[in-house]
This record gives sequence, C-alpha cells and structure tokens, in this order.
Amino acid sequence: MSIEALEGAASSVSLAEQAYLALRDRLIMLEIKPGDPINDSALAAELGVGRTPVREALKRLEVDHLVVSFPRRGTFATAVDITELADVSEIREQLEPLAARRAAKDASAAMRARLRGAADAIEALAEPLDQRELMRYDITVHRLIYAAAGNPHLTDTLIRYDNLATRIWCVVLDKVPSVAGHVQEHADLLRAIVGGDAETAGRLALDHVTSFEATIRKAL
Repeated sequence: MSIEALEGAASSVSLAEQAYLALRDRLIMLEIKPGDPINDSALAAELGVGRTPVREALKRLEVDHLVVSFPRRGTFATAVDITELADVSEIREQLEPLAARRAAKDASAAMRARLRGAADAIEALAEPLDQRELMRYDITVHRLIYAAAGNPHLTDTLIRYDNLATRIWCVVLDKVPSVAGHVQEHADLLRAIVGGDAETAGRLALDHVTSFEATIRKAL
C-alpha cells in the first residue's frame, strides 16, 4: 500500500493550504536544505499557484519555525539545531502517549480501519527500503494517530514538534544503519490503538519517542 493510500484521498483545500503542505514536507525532509533561500516566484511557478498563496504559506511556515524572514534579505529555510533534540523530545514524551491513549479510546470505526490498514502496510514492508521513503511512512503514521485522537489543538502541536524531530532525524539519516526497525515499531502501536488498549498504546508511544532520541544521540 502506498503512502498516499495510507493518508487517504486529499480533501479540497485552498491554494495557500496546498502550497503550505507541499513546502512544509520539502522542508521537513530537507529537500529544501537548511539555510537555502526561498524564492517565492520560483516556488509559485513550480507549484502552479500564484505568489500570494506561496507568501501566505511562508507566513505559516515561519510560525512553524521551518523558515525565517529577514528584512531586505529575504526568507530562508531554518537551520536544524541538534541541541533542540532534548527540548523537542521532552514535549513529545508527554504528548505522544496522550494522543495514542485518546486515539485508542475515541477513534471512530472508520479511523480504526485506516489505522489497521497502516499496520498491515508496515508489516508488509520488505527490505531493502529507501531510508527517506521509510521516514515518509513514519510521518504519515504519526499524523494518522494525531487525527484519530480527535483533538485539533493537540494535533496541531504534535505535528509541529514531530516535524522538527523529523528534520533532526533527516540530518543523521545517512549515519544510522536503518530506520526500518523504528518505523516497524508502529505496527504494534497501531494495533493497540485499533484494539482500544489505551494503556499499551500510551506505553508504546513513549517507548517510540525515547528510542528515537537514543538512536539520534548514538549517531551524533
């Protein structure tokens, strides 16, 4: 199953939202490298939208700490600060288990079916797998769990910090043997949520965040 299938069909969104989502994921995966200048005209042409939607997207991305604007200099992709790992992990260690527990308790039948499909897809993954493709699975699964939790404020916060954590991971991606094990950890977590086991889901979510931080620190 493709990542697009896991995410489900895209809903109708504004041009500014389309630009925001496209640019956000490029920044997260370091396809736009830290420190790179952001040319809104070039991006507008590439994305097939006007400059206004791109500029609106960039304002949101600045709030997300993914780009930074300087007067008379322009807008740039932010640097990836490895020293933020502890701070980001501290927040995620509290909120990821909360989202997992809420999802286990409150997810709709339709959402549980999507989570079950995601678990099936992860278990069906076979080596060798591209590291960055695996990271896209990781991002997608986290976003599905956040959506299943049913709290939009929690979702917004977790997406922001998961994005920052993913950027840090991508910096060291070539220094770790494989992220397959990290991604495959999600299968048990997803099945706990689908089964309504909030306690196990919360514990596995915490284990996932702490193992993420440990793997990063070993690679530094």
